[in-house]
Amino acid sequence: MYQVSLKQFVFLLKIKSTTMEPHRKHSVGDTTLHTCHPCRRTIPYRIYAVFHTCGIIALMYHHVHSLLTANTTLITSLLLLSDIVLAFMWATTTSLRYKPVRRTEYPEKYAAEPEDFPKLDVFICTADPYKEPPMMVVNTALSVMAYEYPSDKISVYVSDDGGSSLTLFALMEAAKFSKHWLPFCKKNNVQDRSPEVYFSSKLRSRSDEAENIKMMYEDMKSRVEHVVESGKVETAFITCDQFRGVFDLWTDKFTRHDHPTIIQVLQNSENDMDDTKKYIMPNLIYVSREKSKVSSHHFKAGALNTLLRVSGVMTNSPIILTLDCDMYSNDPATPVRALCYLTDPKIKTGLGFVQFPQTFQGISKNDIYACAYKRLFEINMIGFDGLMGPNHVGTGCFFNRRVFYGAPSNLILPEIDELKPNRIVDKPINAQDVLALAHRVAGCIYELNTNWGSKIGFRYGSLVEDYYTGYRLHCEGWRSVFCRPKRAAFCGDSPKSLIDVVSQQKRWAIGLLEVAISRYSPITYGVKSMGLVTGVGYCQYACWAFWSLPLIVYGFLPQLALLYQSSVFPKSSDPWFWLYIVLFLGAYGQDLLDFVLEGGTYGGWWNDQRMWSIRGFSSHLFGFIEFTLKTLNLSTHGFNVTSKANDDEEQSKRYEKEIFEFGPSSSMFLPLTTVAIVNLLAFVWGLYGLFAWGEGLVLELMLASFAVVNCLPIYEAMVLRIDDGKLPKRVCFVAGILTFVLIVSGYVFLK
Repeated sequence: MYQVSLKQFVFLLKIKSTTMEPHRKHSVGDTTLHTCHPCRRTIPYRIYAVFHTCGIIALMYHHVHSLLTANTTLITSLLLLSDIVLAFMWATTTSLRYKPVRRTEYPEKYAAEPEDFPKLDVFICTADPYKEPPMMVVNTALSVMAYEYPSDKISVYVSDDGGSSLTLFALMEAAKFSKHWLPFCKKNNVQDRSPEVYFSSKLRSRSDEAENIKMMYEDMKSRVEHVVESGKVETAFITCDQFRGVFDLWTDKFTRHDHPTIIQVLQNSENDMDDTKKYIMPNLIYVSREKSKVSSHHFKAGALNTLLRVSGVMTNSPIILTLDCDMYSNDPATPVRALCYLTDPKIKTGLGFVQFPQTFQGISKNDIYACAYKRLFEINMIGFDGLMGPNHVGTGCFFNRRVFYGAPSNLILPEIDELKPNRIVDKPINAQDVLALAHRVAGCIYELNTNWGSKIGFRYGSLVEDYYTGYRLHCEGWRSVFCRPKRAAFCGDSPKSLIDVVSQQKRWAIGLLEVAISRYSPITYGVKSMGLVTGVGYCQYACWAFWSLPLIVYGFLPQLALLYQSSVFPKSSDPWFWLYIVLFLGAYGQDLLDFVLEGGTYGGWWNDQRMWSIRGFSSHLFGFIEFTLKTLNLSTHGFNVTSKANDDEEQSKRYEKEIFEFGPSSSMFLPLTTVAIVNLLAFVWGLYGLFAWGEGLVLELMLASFAVVNCLPIYEAMVLRIDDGKLPKRVCFVAGILTFVLIVSGYVFLK
């Protein structure tokens, strides 16, 4: 009877899977532009989810039964609460394994005359010329200006939220260099269209033309770096008379937090061509919005909304590409790949955006800091893609401009006609009235008493404006598509030190909590708007900070119990012992399978799960604390730009050798170091007890052993290393004191 029921269950799952997500072809005319099909692991994952759910229910029963019959009420309550959080987070992961899909697009079949290509506005955001070097911005801008796309259809807008004359000077130099670089790329079919990447490649051309272009690039690079090093733009370096006046705006009263709007057209497709007069140059516009100390500027979301309005006035292209300044284009055919979806008449009406994954260059062999974010940018994305579509991840995203103006069936008109999403621009971008209006919409008080940031544009209310905006767009009914070609569409740089990694993710944790604890929480508003599976899937990110609770409990409580030989888990002779083993191995085994099936390595997975623990004791914990203090009006937090400047050679060498870089002393390393010490002591004492008294606390010892292996880089940084990247002595000393306090406290609770 049981076997018949199981077969029927599997059969129903197969029917449901094929009816919900069959293999689909999407064509324009008789040409197939893209296909979509479900992942083959869907059915086995659904079957396993049923058995794992039964195991979780049994574990909850065990906890409740222990709570009612045992005397250790506090300990059992903590374990129950931790397992409830773990069960919920497992459910959020399982929702993204419910219907994963894979897509393939065929850009070579996209046939259109140059005049039929839609216009494309590219938004590039930067905020600090020292953390985000201007040459990095230049290479990103040049890589998209050189797209295999009609140049007169491309407009590149660079938002400089730091209001730096250094960045403007760099882009001014880039505009001059582009007149040589773009023709060279298109004539020679260059694939690496970031000059820095191309000239660093061993496979590049060594022709006289290529060497001449390289000399031009090195000359430009030296001028820009000299200006950045000196901290000012000297008059002698400004070779173009039409740009001299704009640098006069940087007066003594000009600061990054208080300055007027600066909009400078550096290149105009209507007038500018290369030296041979064969190639039209794309538009290049520098934008630094007005800042005032008495006005809220909403960080990156505010900068993007400014670009949305300025571009709406000047070009109003129907397609918008958003990029971080360090994320250069790695494939000149990328816009055409996006058009395979955005121009498909069967889906374009409700299609809000096409998201490409972030790919990082220079990652160590086994990615010691898990900075490739394989789960975030690839594994979870194909899961979301089978539901409403992937979330926006801040860069590498092609938007339909209409998506920022209300739901598919409910257009919300902006406050002036010039910003309507479907308006056709009929004036040159450098016309006086156009520039005047562009300056007006970039003003710091323009958004007052408007729908910007609430119903129109990128949404305000969270430090993670990308997650929040994508989430709200899905709630409105827009869909999205995940496009992952074999050749990475965009490549960028990743942090090379642990403090940079955990600091960046602390900001993410705070921003995600701002969404989770709001009227738009995914567990309430999201489930109501998008359905149960998608809403719970969004909780995977929104509840990141809550990972810290079970990690703290399982990182300290069983270990303290081991030190005092006081059991908190079933002994090996107890049948419940095997439930813990099965749930642990099942969850970790499925996680490993996900990672490997998506092209990851075993070493990469090990470092990924280790960084999950490290984030729980640092980023997530401190993000939760800071969010709580801010909610209680006891603290405020700002937006700290992650440094992309990798100029420390010793640090880079340690990173290549996969040696952890702890860097300067930080309180975020205290819990991490403390848990490492406690687990080592528990492991040693547990081994002694196992040999001295026979049957020991097996589960507690296994957990401590697992933690000790994960903490090996920390022990090395505490004791064996003498380089600058070791753990600071102050952190080790304070962690030792905290360990002593915890052991004494454990005696009170466990004895």
